[in-house]
Amino acid sequence: MTENVIELHDATIMQEEQAVLQGVTFSLEKGAFCYLVGRTGSGKSSLLKTLYADLPLQSGMGTVAGFPLAKLPASKVPYLRRRLGIVFQDFQLLSDRTVAENLMFVLNATGWKGKAQKQQRVSDVLTQVGLNGAANRMPHRLSGGEQQRVVIARAMLNEPVLLLADEPTGNLDPDVSDSIMRLFAEINNAGTAILMATHNFQLLEKYPHRVLTCKDGALLDSARV
Repeated sequence: MTENVIELHDATIMQEEQAVLQGVTFSLEKGAFCYLVGRTGSGKSSLLKTLYADLPLQSGMGTVAGFPLAKLPASKVPYLRRRLGIVFQDFQLLSDRTVAENLMFVLNATGWKGKAQKQQRVSDVLTQVGLNGAANRMPHRLSGGEQQRVVIARAMLNEPVLLLADEPTGNLDPDVSDSIMRLFAEINNAGTAILMATHNFQLLEKYPHRVLTCKDGALLDSARV
């Protein structure tokens, strides 16, 4: 039996005090790749935030990486997020620290011990994203595509079972977007499931996968069409 990294059943997704998606039911298998699309304000980001417990699941049932979302205690949220990789559109890198220091910050925050082990992990993920020469550079010295690769490296530090990506190519030109998609394909082929929010329909045509669509307060699933 295939393990699911996401399971939602009859979930209501909230944005502030308003329900933006209702009756959300879907699962994502380990190692799968799925797009999340919809207009601005349709609930894409709120759904992702619910999956990594930045927003509470107030109605329905859900599990992510084996953690139940309903009534998940705040003390358990860091443990859930260690099983996940989160890629933000706006990077959220620490501007006053080098690339390596940005990654080391996450390792320290998630309980890694041993200087040599941490340095090796930083080297490994930077090599994985093709930035092994950038460890001592400052984020503002990197191009947008390079910064996004650092964000992906950061997301891969704890070898997540699931990568949640919110518009990861939204601010990048087409060639750079292609290189990011090829990197996601490598990560996915190595066994990490990916749920990627995007509004770039050219990517959906070029790299076809299952599509979840947020529309009129509901989540439509191409796998059920």
